[in-house]
Order: sequence, then structure tokens, then C-alpha cells
Amino acid sequence: MQTWAVQDAKSRFSEFLDACLANGPQVVTRRGAEAAVLVPVDVWKRLQAAAKPSLKDLLLSDSGRGDLVLPERGQARRRRVQEVI
Repeated sequence: MQTWAVQDAKSRFSEFLDACLANGPQVVTRRGAEAAVLVPVDVWKRLQAAAKPSLKDLLLSDSGRGDLVLPERGQARRRRVQEVI
């Protein structure tokens, strides 16, 4: 992966995009620290597909909903409140 400073990626975006399409992912740095990666669409789609199931799918699924054990209602012990005179 080639590394580009954000200023270079902005000023030479066409070259930056061509490098991504020809050579694969390109890293963008800001103040010397890695900030982002430009990847070709096919790589992005493959990564998205590999991340299944999504959080939305997990939340909407029925699996795992019956595993939570809750105490019976009304069984909690309460502290007595002492009156202040």
C-alpha cells in the first residue's frame, strides 16, 4: 500500500484514484498519522459481505433472546428507611 499525505491526495486526486484502482488500497495520512484508506469498490463490497451478520441483523434476529435470566418480580429486598427526628 502506498501512503499519501492528505495534501497530496487532495491535489493529485485523479492520480490517487488511479493508483488505488491499479495497485489496491491507498493510505492517507494527516500530520504523519494514518487517517483513512481508499479501496476499490470490489474490495469494499467483499469486506462488507464478510462483516455479516450486521448489527441490525443481530438485533432483529430471534436467536439469543431467551438466554437472559431475570429474577422474579417482587423478590427484591428493600432497605428500611429510618425516620429522622
